[in-house]
Amino acid sequence: MKLSDYIVEFLENKSIDNVFGYIGGSITHMVDSISKSKKINFIQVYHEQTAAIAAEGYSRNSNKIGVAMATSGPGATNLITGIADAYFDSIPTVYITGQVNTYEYKYDKPIRQQGFQETDVVNIVKPITKYAVLVDDANEIRYHLEKAFEIAQSGRPGPVLLDIPMNIQRTDINPNKINKYDKKITVKEKSLDIKKIKEMIGNSERPLILSGGGIIKAKAENLLNEFAEKNNLPVVTSLMGKGAFNEESELFVGMIGSYGNRCANMAISNADLLIALGSRLDTRQTGALLEGFLREGKIIHVDIDQDELDFNRLPRREKISLDVKKFLNEIININFRVNSREKWYNYLDKLKLNYNQEKEIKKNVVNKFPYKIMDVVNYYSRKKDIFCIDVGQNQMFAAQKIKIKNGQKFFTSGGLAPMGYALPAAIGASFATPQRRIIAITGDGGFQISTQSLMLISQYNLPIKVLVLNNKSLGLITQFQDLYFDKRKVGTMKKSGYHVPGIKDIAKAYNLDYYKVNKNDIENREYLDEIFKNDKNCIIEFLIEGLTKVFPKLEYDSPIEDPTPKLKRIELEENMWIKPYNQLDK
Repeated sequence: MKLSDYIVEFLENKSIDNVFGYIGGSITHMVDSISKSKKINFIQVYHEQTAAIAAEGYSRNSNKIGVAMATSGPGATNLITGIADAYFDSIPTVYITGQVNTYEYKYDKPIRQQGFQETDVVNIVKPITKYAVLVDDANEIRYHLEKAFEIAQSGRPGPVLLDIPMNIQRTDINPNKINKYDKKITVKEKSLDIKKIKEMIGNSERPLILSGGGIIKAKAENLLNEFAEKNNLPVVTSLMGKGAFNEESELFVGMIGSYGNRCANMAISNADLLIALGSRLDTRQTGALLEGFLREGKIIHVDIDQDELDFNRLPRREKISLDVKKFLNEIININFRVNSREKWYNYLDKLKLNYNQEKEIKKNVVNKFPYKIMDVVNYYSRKKDIFCIDVGQNQMFAAQKIKIKNGQKFFTSGGLAPMGYALPAAIGASFATPQRRIIAITGDGGFQISTQSLMLISQYNLPIKVLVLNNKSLGLITQFQDLYFDKRKVGTMKKSGYHVPGIKDIAKAYNLDYYKVNKNDIENREYLDEIFKNDKNCIIEFLIEGLTKVFPKLEYDSPIEDPTPKLKRIELEENMWIKPYNQLDK
């Protein structure tokens, strides 16, 4: 049996039905073998970065592992952004790259290259994969495949890479005589001190749950909602945890972090107990002023990655190295004896009333059009919609304003945050569930980085609506430049070298319907109905005039409860449960 045929049969047995890739000389054996399969489609993309991120989208929207392939050299290196993104956001993915023949490979020779398009991709990606290996022995292919799939989805998930030379791909093997991988990976988990957890939650007067991305990875959304509702525990989410909790629930407070909702950031500052589930609690969530975060509270920190627990710099944490789903299953039936929390609930209601995102926009945002776009998205969203959000201001407008309902999903990039994420992620997600509508939101910057992905939307008639927020600038950086660089707009606007092409012309070139929405159209319900009350793919360009700002925004030297624009000191003091953190008083 040809080795490349064996790999395809292995993928079939893993229920993989789509593989994303860009064909090239060193991967042609693999692609040809896929073409003979009746169970797997090879999705020829138009840039390897699209393949890498599409594999993420496929994985995030299914119970399967996303797979992408590329040829050696530039094909392999073009995968790297997606591989790194999957690593930092813990997405189980398998990447297979072709390599030059073993007799052309340089191995340890002190030369730069021996074979044409030879590149040592394994050593390049080792820091951003859970497992990466050059498979140069045909008898080890089963071993490496089984090991790779096991590692990708065990413990904290992530990407793996197999680099397979051409002559190995075309080797004939006996499947019954090749080596197998029979080791089952076990993740060391801390035994749960139920009594202590019960006491900490039961004795807390101001508890708060923080839902991180780990809840979604563990598919523990229903458990989280049940646990919170049963125990009347309020919930905030991180950016990557958005979508884990029903945002229509009265218990939902908001999203925390650098661009979090003010009410949520103020709530977390005043809590006396934070139940952090599947969240790294990095500085994008806590703010850089660590001593100001939850300064009068304790943390139950649950994460499957012991290293994240051990190397986090926050104090006062009860560290629990456990899958969040297992944690919730163990405590879901506990009856917590609790102190009266009526004052805390009333306090949170007051925060949500006075410092919700609507109030923030009305009071502090001059150019409100981007937020009005999110209102339109909320109005037309459906129960099963999937949101794929790019990076930049569009990401924060969406995260702050879009209300995720039960049954909906919210995908974005957190750790690496590459512009151009939304379109390929939407494509991968769409191949996983082709019956579900996807709303892909991007800015003009991310759109330009990923335009090659548009061909796949029209080619396969995928139900993806692409919303382009075109403010003709790299908006998040202009906001940064205004704040720290005396408003010098280098490389972010037309006058300083950044241009935006004709998006209508691009839509036509890719055979996609095009709609333009300006500030006068945003109230035209008949026109918006035509755009959104269907599943048909299209590009919708929202023309945004003038500079845009995302507020609130947490500055580097501020505690999390005090983002910009800052409240008057007396107002902040009156609306804090505990004493405000003030550097000037220290």
